[in-house]
Amino acid sequence: MPNKQSNLSGAEALARLQEGNQRFANNVRSLDTLLSHTQRASLTEGQNPFAIILGCSDSRVPAELVFDQGFGSLFVIRVAGNIVAPSQIGSVEFAATQYNTRLVVVLGHTQCGAVHATIEELRHNLKSPSHNQRSIVERIAPAVATLMETPLRDDPEALMKHAVRANIRAATSHLRHGSEILENLIANEGLLVVSAEYSLETGKVEFFDVP
Repeated sequence: MPNKQSNLSGAEALARLQEGNQRFANNVRSLDTLLSHTQRASLTEGQNPFAIILGCSDSRVPAELVFDQGFGSLFVIRVAGNIVAPSQIGSVEFAATQYNTRLVVVLGHTQCGAVHATIEELRHNLKSPSHNQRSIVERIAPAVATLMETPLRDDPEALMKHAVRANIRAATSHLRHGSEILENLIANEGLLVVSAEYSLETGKVEFFDVP
């Protein structure tokens, strides 16, 4: 099976993800995806992912399944709360420069546990006993804290929805503006960095803040 994902533009890669998610939401899988395991041997020689996904570690949001993609198609970075820390930035830089991948998607999801934990810590002035877990909360907190100064603080369901989006947007902004390498690729090489939210309820991904 030939590699069909070489040299895709950011817009072309985004369209491919949208098409794949539509199949997933409709409980359909493409033949290419089903047969992608047959490329396993050829992929030992290298990879050429057409999109970079920085997503949440939540077991219900596996990027390859959500976008109906197979072996070698996506460069996936997963971390609780889809936060952006130096190691995540470095991973995105690596894929964008080494494989000429021109699309980065920050993929959050509804009912995100890390966002909920952050809301609870801020609301009740709690502190996680784990320094490692606190490091995640501390990266989510600035976007959430701003919302809790609005009337949303009295509407838990609405607060959660807005907080998930705010956290995704904050991570996207960090990637767009927190790396000279990525800034140069965006300005001069057509790299797209976009936000997306996966709905646990419907299986659909909504892309937003697309340049």
